[in-house]
Amino acid sequence: MKVLVIGSGPIVIGQAAEFDYAGTQACKSLREEGHQVVLINSNPATIMTDPGVADFLYIEPLNVDFCERVIARERPDALLPTLGGQTGLNLATQLADEGILEKYNVKVLGTPLSAIKKAEDRESFRSLMREIKEPVPESWIIQSEAELEAVLDVVPYPCIIRPAYTLGGTGGGIANDRTELWETGRKGLKLSMRSQIMVERSLLGWKEVEYEVMRDSNGNCITVCNMENLDPMGVHTGDSIVIAPSQTLSDIEYHMLRTASLKIIQALGIEGGCNVQLAFNPDSFDYYIIEVNPRVSRSSALASKATGYPIARVAAKIAVGKTLDEIENQVTGTTKACFEPALDYVVVKIPRWPFDKFATADRSLFTQMKATGEVMAIDRSFEAAFMKAIRGLEIKQKDLRHPKMQALPDEELRFAIRKPTDERLWALAEGLRRGYGVDEVNRLSRVDKWFLRKIDHLLAVEKRLVQTRDALGEGENLGGLIEEAFLIGFPSPSILELLGANSAMLRAYHRVCAESNRWVAEHKDREDFKTRFLDLYPLTSETEPDLSKAGKQLQVALDEAGAPKRDDFPTEMEFIHAASRWSKYIFQVLREIERQKVMPVFKMVDTCAGEFESHTPYYYGTFEQEDDAVPA
Repeated sequence: MKVLVIGSGPIVIGQAAEFDYAGTQACKSLREEGHQVVLINSNPATIMTDPGVADFLYIEPLNVDFCERVIARERPDALLPTLGGQTGLNLATQLADEGILEKYNVKVLGTPLSAIKKAEDRESFRSLMREIKEPVPESWIIQSEAELEAVLDVVPYPCIIRPAYTLGGTGGGIANDRTELWETGRKGLKLSMRSQIMVERSLLGWKEVEYEVMRDSNGNCITVCNMENLDPMGVHTGDSIVIAPSQTLSDIEYHMLRTASLKIIQALGIEGGCNVQLAFNPDSFDYYIIEVNPRVSRSSALASKATGYPIARVAAKIAVGKTLDEIENQVTGTTKACFEPALDYVVVKIPRWPFDKFATADRSLFTQMKATGEVMAIDRSFEAAFMKAIRGLEIKQKDLRHPKMQALPDEELRFAIRKPTDERLWALAEGLRRGYGVDEVNRLSRVDKWFLRKIDHLLAVEKRLVQTRDALGEGENLGGLIEEAFLIGFPSPSILELLGANSAMLRAYHRVCAESNRWVAEHKDREDFKTRFLDLYPLTSETEPDLSKAGKQLQVALDEAGAPKRDDFPTEMEFIHAASRWSKYIFQVLREIERQKVMPVFKMVDTCAGEFESHTPYYYGTFEQEDDAVPA
C-alpha cells in the first residue's frame, strides 16, 4: 500500500520539532510494515525530509493545490493525517471537503475524519460530551460577529475564548470585559479555519491535567501517561511547567479522570494517539473536559520521552490495522504495546521563551502559547528534577534566586506572584523566602500547595547553606549538607556561592557528592514482565551496584545537540546531529567491535535526536559537570 503522510510545515510557535519527531517515526513505522511512503512537507530542515526516511519526498507548500498535484502524480492508496499536527489535520479536512480524496479514491487511515471533526468542531464536541454525560463548562458557540455581539452582555466575565481548528491557542485569550471579548472574539473568528469560536465560563485557578491515551480499531485502550501542570488553568499547557506523572492527585482522583479520558476516546472512535485535557477543582471532586486533540500532539513527545513508550510509532501501526496486543514495544523488546508504562521517577518540563531576545515584549502568559521550545529533566524527586530543568534552560538563573524578584517591594512581588509570566516561578520562591507562607502564595497564585511545599523545601536547604556560611562552617555537618544540596538538585556554582567557600573547600567534598549524582544505565531482568528493561537511575552509596558484571566499559560522548529550541537554535542543528548519529557506517562499526558506545546527553523534548532508537543508551540531563552521565 502506498501511504501519503502530511508533514507539519515550518517551525512556528505552538508547532515545533515534536511533529518532525512524530512524522519521522510514522514513516519508519509504515515502512517496517512493508508500505511505501509518500511524504509532503515544506520544511527542509527536518529529519523526516532526510533522504531515506520516505520512499517519495515532495518539499512543497502545504496547501490543497499542491497536495492534489502530489496525489494525482503518486496515486496513493491512503492518507495518514494525524501525525503532522494541526497543519496535517486541517489540510486533510480541506482535501475531504473539496472532494479530492473521493476523486482519487484515497482512504483516510487511523482516526476517521468524522471523529476528527467531532473533536475539532466546538459545537460537535460539546454535544458529544453531553451525550456521554461528561461535564463541559458552560459555553456559547459563535460563528459570526453578529452572534458575538449578541452575547457580549450575556456571558459571565472573565471568560475564555477558544477558536476551532487553530494551533497553540492562536486567536484565543481571556476576556475580562465586553470590550476585550469583542476584540479577541473578532480576531478568533478571522483566524479559525471554520470561522468558529467558543466562549466558555472561566475556570481560572483550577488544576489542569492531561492524559495521553491510545486506542486501536478493536476498541482496546490504554493510558500511556498522565501529566499535571504546575500552573493553574488560564495558562496554555505549552507555556506551563508540566510534571509527569501527576503528583497532587489522589488515587480516586487519578482513576476518575483516567476513566473519563478512556470513555472520551471510545466515544470519538479515535484510532491511534489522543490527548485529553481536563480541568479539576482542587477543592472538590468536580472536573470539566476542556478539549481533545485527536492526533499526536506536543504532549505526546513529552509522554513518549518520559515513559519510553514510542507513541508515534505505535499510532502509525494502529493506522494500518494492527492492534495494541499485536504491536511489539520496541523499547522493552518482548512486551506488547498494550502494557501501560509505570514511572518510578519524576519528569519535569519547563518551557523556553524567547523574551531574552525580545526584551520589550509582553511577558504575560495566557491561553495563547508563546514558548519556542522546552527542556525536560528526570530525577528521583520533584525537587531535583525541577532544579535540573531550570539549569537546562540556558539562562542566567541556575537556581531559585533572581535579582529582579529580590529587588521588588512587597506589593509588586505579590503582583508578580499573581500574574503568570515566564519569571513567575522565581516570584513564587521569593515570596516563600520572605515568609509569606505556603497558604498565602497559594491564594495569590493558585499553584497547588504540594508544589509550593517542595519549593519551600529547596529554600530551606538554601537557608541552611547561607547560615553555615555565616557561622563559618560550624554547627553543621558540612560534608552532609553539601551532599544533601547536590542530591536535591543544587548545582555546584550555587552551593559554592551560598557557602562563600573557595574552590579548594568544595573540591574536598566533591568526590562524595559526585558519586551521589551520577546516572548509570543497566539492563536487568524484570521479573514482573519477564523482559529486559533499561533502568536509569542516580548512584548513591546505598544503591551503587556491582558494575563488574556490566562487562564492557562505556565511554560517554557529551553531546550538546540537545539544547532547547530557541529562536537562534533551529531544527537544522538537531538534523545534523541526528543524521550523524544515524550513520550506518558508524553504528555498524561500533556494534561489530563492541568496544565502546556513544551515549549522548539531551535535554530537549521535541527532538528526533533524543528518540529511543537513535542511541543506545542516551541520557536526559544538562551540560554541566555535576550532571555528567559517567558510569562508574
